[in-house]
Amino acid sequence: MARKSVIARERKRERLVKKYAELRKQLKEEGRWEELDKLPRNSNPIRLHNRCQLTGRPKGYMRQFGICRVKFREMALNGKIPGVTKASW
Repeated sequence: MARKSVIARERKRERLVKKYAELRKQLKEEGRWEELDKLPRNSNPIRLHNRCQLTGRPKGYMRQFGICRVKFREMALNGKIPGVTKASW
């Protein structure tokens, strides 16, 4: 599991992106680049990184489910993800 501080930092970034989204869009459309530079760096959506909802793991993330491959496999084998079964042929 990821450190609590790393998960908290990512959540803080998500809040900043949401807070400044409208203002960033407006400044970009008007071409006011100096004012855009003065906004917090973490308000830029490019700085977000997908993390597992359960563990905070940054790698092996599956967008469709919002969890990492490790937890996906565990949950799929336990039957906790509807419609997902182990392949056999």
